[in-house]
Amino acid sequence: MGSGKILVAQGGGPTAVINQSMVGVALEARRHHRVERVYGARHGVRGIVDEDFVDLTQETSHNLELVAATPSSALGSTRDKPDAKYCHAIFEVLRAHEIEHFFYIGGNDSSDTVRIVSEEAHKAGYPLRAIHIPKTIDNDLVGNDHTPGFPSAARFVAQAFAGVNLDNAALPGVYVGVVMGRHAGFLTAASALGKKFEDDGPHLIYLPERTFDLAQFLADVKATYARFGRCVVAVSEGIHDASGTPMLSLLARELEHDAHGNVQLSGTGALADLLCEEIRSKLGIKRVRGDTFGYLQRSFIGCVSDVDQREAREVGEKAVQFAMWGDRDGSVAIRRTGFYSVDYTLLPLTDVAGRTRVMEDAFISASGTDVTDAFRLYLRPLLGSGMPDAFRLRAAPVPRRNPR
Repeated sequence: MGSGKILVAQGGGPTAVINQSMVGVALEARRHHRVERVYGARHGVRGIVDEDFVDLTQETSHNLELVAATPSSALGSTRDKPDAKYCHAIFEVLRAHEIEHFFYIGGNDSSDTVRIVSEEAHKAGYPLRAIHIPKTIDNDLVGNDHTPGFPSAARFVAQAFAGVNLDNAALPGVYVGVVMGRHAGFLTAASALGKKFEDDGPHLIYLPERTFDLAQFLADVKATYARFGRCVVAVSEGIHDASGTPMLSLLARELEHDAHGNVQLSGTGALADLLCEEIRSKLGIKRVRGDTFGYLQRSFIGCVSDVDQREAREVGEKAVQFAMWGDRDGSVAIRRTGFYSVDYTLLPLTDVAGRTRVMEDAFISASGTDVTDAFRLYLRPLLGSGMPDAFRLRAAPVPRRNPR
């Protein structure tokens, strides 16, 4: 082969740093003399089958750097989940355009797409190098210490709960915040990094790695409210009962479903509202409020981890290096090598595709409603520099003089 053409695409939910990975691919590839054209597919794999490409070779380095620092997916994304037939169509387009290297930035489904396309190329005897680049705010890719996009989303969650806690302390009541993450609790657990003082919220954290019991939840809220006069709760969108049924399905009568037929766990506000209503009706607490963070967590422009930006850029650069100098397809993975440092490796696609990582038991407290210090040590360096801090008055009470 000698076309010198590569293709990069972005899939799944946008993040605050996915453009760093795309630009990492584009700029690193342009340094290699064998590369003549760097194409980008608009809206992920949908743009590939539609042959909707842009030529990133013609972008200035300066503008690419500006785009790199901009959240969301500059090329556009898609929620398409390709099957074998779809992936065959992707491969046919790649072959028609003489693409030598294919880079797909995304999560679990994206890694599976790369795996199938890689297999199609091998069956056809076509020399394609296919590399998956990790990205997901859920932090649920196996083989990775963490995934780009998660640290910035975790930074947002930690700061949001720090702010909610201050608000709740000023006007006490019960607050329930529902956080993304589906079947992995990492992002919800990040709320704990917003705590500073012993009585700070979130006082209770509910993760999908533990069975959710509504009666126990109400008892926990009641006890916390009695102790502190208020209660801040962080809840994962993926909480479920002992049978694995999402709590949203059990509490709601009418449910929304996504394009794949899954229960729409976030974005509707339903779970927070339903839990708040349970607290009001069963515990008799009047001031109860709830929020669903939804898409705010993904691409919040004012809350990006500098560590996340750096590593997102490097996984893109390393993907090109693995492709140009390596001898196999694979998925780039982040490995922690110290406190704090990382290195990168290339995993077999079969080790990543179609698999889901969940929070390790060592990260979850014995009560099941908090995280351990091990998790705090794991997450803190990922949040980056310049994390805001909160302080309290050292209130010296004045004696009362007016007799009652």
